[in-house]
Formats: sequence, structure tokens, C-alpha cells
Amino acid sequence: MEFKDYYKVLEVAKDATAEDIKKSYRKLARKFHPDVSKEPEAEEHFKQVQEAYEVLKDPEKRAAYDELGANYRQGQQFRPPPDWGSRFEFRGEPGGDAGFSDFFSSLFGDRSPFGGPQGRGAGFRGRGEDSHAQLDVTLEEAYAGSQKTIELARPELVAGRVQSRTRTLRVTIPAGVTEGQLIRLAGQGSAGMGSDASAGDLYLKVHLLPHERYEVDGRDVTLTVPIAPWEAALGQAVSVPTLGGPVDMRIPAAARAGSRLRLRGRGLPGDPPGDQYVVLKIVVPPVTSAHARELYEQLKVESNFDPRAEWSAPG
Repeated sequence: MEFKDYYKVLEVAKDATAEDIKKSYRKLARKFHPDVSKEPEAEEHFKQVQEAYEVLKDPEKRAAYDELGANYRQGQQFRPPPDWGSRFEFRGEPGGDAGFSDFFSSLFGDRSPFGGPQGRGAGFRGRGEDSHAQLDVTLEEAYAGSQKTIELARPELVAGRVQSRTRTLRVTIPAGVTEGQLIRLAGQGSAGMGSDASAGDLYLKVHLLPHERYEVDGRDVTLTVPIAPWEAALGQAVSVPTLGGPVDMRIPAAARAGSRLRLRGRGLPGDPPGDQYVVLKIVVPPVTSAHARELYEQLKVESNFDPRAEWSAPG
């Protein structure tokens, strides 16, 4: 995916004011509008201008885009970093993809960190807008529950230019949270209109950070466990890590590489709790001595085992 320089598309400087951006957008929109333009590829240019304006007209999106794009130029290969979106707070409802490019969708579309919950928005009594942000959570925090201090930047438009206001919040993460789950902080959204109007809420969308050992699917977790050939052949109890601590698991005799065993209830807590699946990986010991080679040679003769026998089987 290629990085898009929205400032270049709108023909404005990176320190352009909101008014500068609006003026340039109107000029280019008239120039490339497919109903009237004689320019080559006018419709495609018009879509690019629309997409760039969607980002740069919004102080929040613009601030996030500026931070991300500091080290990129138009056309460079790009992939959002893993923590993309975890430092910003967005007000109101997500804007959706609106038929824009994959680049836009990866940053601000419905499936991005900024594609937040459908907040209730401002009510007729002047209730403040709801806000949304991404909350990065480790698997250990999701399993045990925890309290976490986070900092969120809320970009604001001041005198036509973007400024960020950072605030610190203490968040309680309940045990058993899953990917995409929403944590609601009542009254932590935008202030309401009027002295007696209530503030909106802040919705934190949980993003489970990748784990070095476990893969997560809902409340279930999967762990690959290396075992020795004799453990697979003879069967044996081995100690297996789980999120709640090690447990003994019995490997059945004649176990095969890739076999999946289940530890019921050992995934993320919930009602019901998830399970932990163990995928077996057979690790062959290296030949480190003459005696070890002799043992392998003896096993080769006495077992008379052909791992490719099924290739020559009839049918």
C-alpha cells in the first residue's frame, strides 16, 4: 500500500490553516468535478481531492495523520504501525470509508482504530458528543483484569490551526475483555451545551496486543507446545503454560505433529470461559555424539518405519 500525501493532493503547505485548506479544496473540486471538468482523469482526481479534504478538514484526523506521516513521502510503501490509533481520542461517530482508498480505510475507515462505536452524539438538550479511542491491552491484562493509566490527545482547532490537548485517565480493565469490546467511561466525552447539560461518554475499543506465545480467537487461546519424539510415541504428562499458570497435560501415545488438544476453561475468563488449545510440535534432538548416532541407527533398523509409506499405497 502506498502512502498518500494529502497536502500535496490539496496543493497546500503542511502548516496551512483551516481556511487555506477549505479554499484550495473548493478550487480543486470545481476544477476536477466530473460533471464539468475537461481535465484528463478528472473523476479520479476529484476522488483524491475529496479523500484528502475528509482528513485535513478534521482537526483530529489531521493531527493523527501528521504524526503518522512525518517520515513518509508520496508513493512510499506504507503500513500502519501496530500501535496506530492508541494515542488519539475522536469525537462523534466514525465517518466510514465513503468509497475512499485502501490507505484511507486502513487509517480512518470503519475497521480502523478510529472506526469507533456509533455514539449517541449530541442530544436535543445539548448533551455532549460521545468520543471513542483505542485501548491497547496485553493478554495478561485481559486475563486477570487490571487498572491502567492512559494518555489521550484530543486535537482542537484554535485560530485556524490544530493544537492537541492531552489528558490522563485511569481505566479499569475487567477480566476477560476480548478484541473489539467497548469499555464505557461515563461523562468523559465532550462537554454539553449549557450549564445543566451532561457530558458525553468516552468509549474505549479494546485492542489485544500480539503475544509472543499465544494466539487469540475470541476467548479461546492457542499455544504451540514442542515435544520430544519419545513423548509423542509413548505418551507422557508434560507441564504446559496457561494464562492462569502451568498445568499438567497428558499427551496420548502415538501423538502426531499438528495434533490439537484442549484444556477446557483455560482461555480468557467469561460466561462461559474460553478454552486453551495446544498444538503439538515434534522437535527432533540433534545428533551431538557418536553414541547418539548409534541410537538413531538402531531405531532406524528396529522400527522399520517408513514415513512416506502412504505415497506408494494403492489407490
